[in-house]
Amino acid sequence: MNSDHSTNTAQNGNAFWTKPLVVFLAALFCCFLWGSASPSIKIGYELFQVGSDDTPARILFAGIRFTIAGLMVILYESIRQHHLIVPGKSSWKYVFALASTQTVIQYIFFYWALALISGVHGSIINAAGTFFSILLSVAVFRFERLTAGKVVGSIAGFLGVLVIVTQGADLSAGVNVKGEIFMILAALSTALAGCLIKLFSAHENPVTLSGWQFFIGGIVMTILGLALGGRLHPTGPSAIILLVYMGFISAGAYTVWGILLKYNDVSRITILGFMNPVFGVLLSALFLHEAGDAFRWTTLIALVLVSFGIIVSQKGSPKAAKKA
Repeated sequence: MNSDHSTNTAQNGNAFWTKPLVVFLAALFCCFLWGSASPSIKIGYELFQVGSDDTPARILFAGIRFTIAGLMVILYESIRQHHLIVPGKSSWKYVFALASTQTVIQYIFFYWALALISGVHGSIINAAGTFFSILLSVAVFRFERLTAGKVVGSIAGFLGVLVIVTQGADLSAGVNVKGEIFMILAALSTALAGCLIKLFSAHENPVTLSGWQFFIGGIVMTILGLALGGRLHPTGPSAIILLVYMGFISAGAYTVWGILLKYNDVSRITILGFMNPVFGVLLSALFLHEAGDAFRWTTLIALVLVSFGIIVSQKGSPKAAKKA
């Protein structure tokens, strides 16, 4: 009786997470969280009084955020599995590899970039990670076959990024170019980490890997930021609330997105990722008062190209097997 009940519960859970409306709303929720990252970071700089040239404070800010995110993921998965999740002895090398690429390297560049460029530009350029992922998956890791959709989508996406980079470049001062290059490097690190997660997931639970790499990467960045003299000066309770929310951005979005990937074909979910830059642009326009930048014709062209590129590159992908 108990076995039948457990089987029925699992089947009902599977059915729930494959319903089109549930899939769309859950993906929308994840993309909203990810899209809110850029404006949240820039608002956080103000609430914690982090100057554009204060690199140690930026590293410390990021470190505390990801330490919180790691604790959230570890706590959630530990409650779900009824025991503390800890990577196996042979899996710690995977945790450190991911902590280096997905958290430390990626977000040092990401936070550095957002100190120099607008949230609108950052949101669109960061979407280049999708197209870097395709290139790495096909050419380096051999996870996928090259298709016409991937070629067309990647070309469109990189053209969109190029539009943003060239329209925002201040060639005399070089500030915008520097910031946008940092964001491209952050996107490249994101893509590499995504491929490594796929590779390492054959040996360890991906949620365990994610939680511990967030936590360890966050601790490393926190120690580094403090050692370099970084200090945060919260202006009130809203600063602490924002920091906790930023931890939830990574923990919550990753968890829900992972559930969607578990019960659905990968291509069905990743195609919805086109909403990431859309939300990033809209939320930056709303909360950072960057409407003039967001609705400039070059920005809209870049957003359309990037979103089109994500849709086309994923639409032609062969269906992947669902994770057990």
